[in-house]
Amino acid sequence: MNRLPTSCPFCEGELSVESLHCRQCDTTITGHFSPGPLGEFEEDQLPVLRRFARLNAEQLRFLEAFVRCEGKLNRLQEEIGLSYPTLRSRLDDLVRDLGFTPREEEQSQAVDRRQVLADLQSGKISATEAARLLRESRP
Repeated sequence: MNRLPTSCPFCEGELSVESLHCRQCDTTITGHFSPGPLGEFEEDQLPVLRRFARLNAEQLRFLEAFVRCEGKLNRLQEEIGLSYPTLRSRLDDLVRDLGFTPREEEQSQAVDRRQVLADLQSGKISATEAARLLRESRP
């Protein structure tokens, strides 16, 4: 079964539920229904909720276990029985899927920025070229 979409795929507007159907007894109820707890949140909170709504079931279970273990990967390692590198990779994927840049990618971008500034200082590139490279390296 498909998950309930939280926003219009065309304009990003809020969707309302107009029909509910029971597959067991084949009853259909029509009307205008709130899409659940989304109605309880302020408009500026909805983009955050939409990020979480895009996660699949496995990612949500991982996130739940991560929070239960207070973000400590060594405890998570014991709880779900995966190696540290696997957990780190899953966490990085989760961070990326939520629309953020994982820590290691941020660090590699910072190294690139320092190199651009060093090249500018040594005269290898112009100020215009350095500005362009720095703009492109932003997440």
